[in-house]
Amino acid sequence: MLHDIWFLLIAVLWVGYFVLEGFDFGVGILLPFIGHNDVERRTLIAAIGPVWDGNEVWLLVAGGATFAAFPRWYATLFSGFYLALFLILVALILRGVAFEYRSKRESATWRRTWDWAIFLGSALPALLWGVAFANIVAGVPINGSEDFTGNLLTLINPFGLLGGVVTLCLFITHGATYLSLKTEGDLRARANAVVRWAGLMAAVAAVLFLAWTQIQSVVVASAIASFVAAVALVAALLANRLRREGWAFIFTALTIALAVVALFSHLYPNVMPSSTNTAYNLTVSNASSTDYTLTIMTVVAVIFTPLVLLYQGWTYWVFRQRVSGERVHEAAEMASAAH
Repeated sequence: MLHDIWFLLIAVLWVGYFVLEGFDFGVGILLPFIGHNDVERRTLIAAIGPVWDGNEVWLLVAGGATFAAFPRWYATLFSGFYLALFLILVALILRGVAFEYRSKRESATWRRTWDWAIFLGSALPALLWGVAFANIVAGVPINGSEDFTGNLLTLINPFGLLGGVVTLCLFITHGATYLSLKTEGDLRARANAVVRWAGLMAAVAAVLFLAWTQIQSVVVASAIASFVAAVALVAALLANRLRREGWAFIFTALTIALAVVALFSHLYPNVMPSSTNTAYNLTVSNASSTDYTLTIMTVVAVIFTPLVLLYQGWTYWVFRQRVSGERVHEAAEMASAAH
């Protein structure tokens, strides 16, 4: 029973990570393209500045919860996907450094270089997370010793790459809806335009991916979640066309959340299926920690999770206003004068 609960909680953590970090990735990917000058690019960064590092905490908690609740899943996953996860880690570090160092010098070349670093540090994880989860759901070569017997090229298959395209397009759409909600003037108009074409690309890729997933094996709960996710994405595009940015953002967030729910529903009761032999599948029961460990984790989670959610919710409430390019420019000039 407790291992089922923790499988559900880990799914919730990944939902939180992809919904919140998803728009960060989208903004980072769009930065060099819809920010036409330094002030506009500063404005885009300021839109996610107060929240992006807090959003990454969801990844740390998801990884820590997996290690504690399902150590055998963690061991197989992190050893087998080592290179892919290492690339994601390097990209996240690069993006964090770029945010901090971009404004350290008054040089257009310097800032342009860091802008592209932010792009790369956002685009690479957005693609690779989709590749990783698509392979987990489809199954990867695992032997009787619970060792991953493939390599990085094993993960680069048509189904995995399609999963990567889906997350990449969804995060771009999600980031654009966030920017349309947080910016003004030309930036807002450009963000609205991006939602239209990126949303259509995401819809096509998602339909193909989810249909392919269901063809492999039909899971009712996964199919329902996939259908509702598609409806939510259509609703987001309609809301964007009506300039209802708040609703558009809610619907893209719902689309990503339901897509993750569909993947975990399709995965259960496995946590890491083996394409070598189904007898080698890692499941919620054979990969979990002891009941005593899970009980302690549950008590800690019940106490501290609401506090973390309240704090992060408060952060978003405090920084809920639109970001103005004029105010960003004034703040930059004041900071320059102070130095």
